[in-house]
Amino acid sequence: MHTLTCDTVVCMAQVDRISVTMPPDLGEGVRQAAARQGTSVSAWLTEAAADKLRNELLGAALDQWEAEDGLFTQAELDEAASTLGLAPRADVA
Repeated sequence: MHTLTCDTVVCMAQVDRISVTMPPDLGEGVRQAAARQGTSVSAWLTEAAADKLRNELLGAALDQWEAEDGLFTQAELDEAASTLGLAPRADVA
């Protein structure tokens, strides 16, 4: 009888290999950040890219919302900040 023990399973049916060029100081920062998180540079960059894409999609959705329903009021922005545990932005016009 065999026992299989696995702490982490990463399954990717397909991957897209991309070569990335960046300034040396940024590359070093990425390597250090990945090491601090105990992950690979590839996994760290994948998470960063996914975060960037989610932020862009959220921005587009909010732009569409405002186009259809008008700009968010300062009260709405303050309520959203409070809900998220953030300080209200003073620079919002």
